[in-house]
Amino acid sequence: MLDVEVIEEPEAAAVALDAVKSQLLAHLVTPASAATLATRVGMARQKVNYHLRALEEHKLVRLAEERQWGGLTERLLVATASSYVVSPGALGPIAADPERTADRLSASYLIALGARLVREVGSLWHRAREANKALATLAIDTEIRFRSPAERAAFTHELTQAVTALAARYHDASAPGGRPHRVVLAAHPLPTPTKETA
Repeated sequence: MLDVEVIEEPEAAAVALDAVKSQLLAHLVTPASAATLATRVGMARQKVNYHLRALEEHKLVRLAEERQWGGLTERLLVATASSYVVSPGALGPIAADPERTADRLSASYLIALGARLVREVGSLWHRAREANKALATLAIDTEIRFRSPAERAAFTHELTQAVTALAARYHDASAPGGRPHRVVLAAHPLPTPTKETA
């Protein structure tokens, strides 16, 4: 089971976003049969089977095991991932695109960058898994508390200079066999905890 799966197909996204199917997916972090799920969620087994067929058709669940009970075969299904992210690519032409945002300092631009990151890395990861290869990635995630807006501005200036210098040092547009990489740095205020998350 994957930690995270990126859903790229619009039809699969619609299935995963359905309230009942999403609830069943949450219960399928461990293998279960339709009868077991029906008891857990308080729904008729036939209805559970209907929803499971849709989830299986869109590769959101897979067969984990088959058991024989007398003349009957019990199918145990399991989710293909612990959690899912819908790629903005599933939205087609209305998906967020940083190229359509003029203000590079806006929240909408940052969101569009995040959307592109999910779309590009999700697609690359699918292809890498199909080819049984690893995907080379780098992620840096940290928190910083600035004493003042002036220090935040100074940090931004220094970080920009450092990244620009590193990019100039290592970038070679004409390197034979070289492969371009995208580097995205982002900063935003941390959300204030609500009573539910505190």
